[in-house]
Amino acid sequence: MGIPVYIFTGLLEGGKTTFMKEVLSDPNFTEKEKTLIVQLEEGIEEFDDDFLKKCNCSLIAFDEIEDVTIAELKKAVSENKADRVMVELNGMWDLSEFVDECMPANWELYQVVAAINGSTFELYSANLGQRMFEHITNADLIVFNRCTQKDKDYLHSRNIRAMNPRATIFLDDVDGNSEDYRDNMVMPFDIEADEIDISDEDFGLWYVDASSSPEKYEGKTVKFKSHVFISDKLPKGLIFTGRHGMVCCADDIAYLGFICETGDKFSQIKSKEWYNITAKIHIEELEIYKGAGPVLTLLDIEKATPPKDEIVYFN
Repeated sequence: MGIPVYIFTGLLEGGKTTFMKEVLSDPNFTEKEKTLIVQLEEGIEEFDDDFLKKCNCSLIAFDEIEDVTIAELKKAVSENKADRVMVELNGMWDLSEFVDECMPANWELYQVVAAINGSTFELYSANLGQRMFEHITNADLIVFNRCTQKDKDYLHSRNIRAMNPRATIFLDDVDGNSEDYRDNMVMPFDIEADEIDISDEDFGLWYVDASSSPEKYEGKTVKFKSHVFISDKLPKGLIFTGRHGMVCCADDIAYLGFICETGDKFSQIKSKEWYNITAKIHIEELEIYKGAGPVLTLLDIEKATPPKDEIVYFN
């Protein structure tokens, strides 16, 4: 069994150290395990000796990524007899570079956590948009802390979940109260209808909701306009149904869609054409989804004109 690794990322003063200390202090997380903290950024908050002793932790710090080597990290785990590793990654360092070039082979990445200061998110997004986008898209858990109600409203207006539908997202306010980001997402379509009709303008919201909470759509019938894509990598009888969307900037346009089973009776479908799709949803574990996700069974299809705006925008 490998060494479990938890990586905490985010920009300076995003609350990484504070959140790591809260996690390590939680008796549901820490019992008798020995934790090695790999600190690659030193902020205002510190891991003092009393805390390290109380939570059965040891710490190794680096100032430059060039100093972080596989040999040094293996040595630190061995000398400290660590059962697991927590990494406080410098927010300006590349996550994939650390994982690919610095992590020993027996380290297993369990979770990537992004800690983001809600009060500075708008400013940092404007000036460091691509780096902030990478923090969000790479994370399994995203915590926006120190949020005012105005910050929460802004984060909902940006539809953060569209940037990473698989992540769990929490908004923590200045008093330490926490809420699930999904709690205030109001869907503009009737999920209880016999046939859920998704307008062109609402496709992005539906895609995000169905990706993050697929169980809500089990057995549901949906109708939407799709730019169909047929791939040689898919078995015969399967297609992609969806649209292209821009979740951050023009460089991040990607195809947003779900697998659809067509059977033998829809052989007229052509790739990269627009269609009105009517399909029934079931949930299935697929590698392409990295877990459970919606799989559509095609009920009806007809040629369609492209929507007024072919790209889905989330903010």
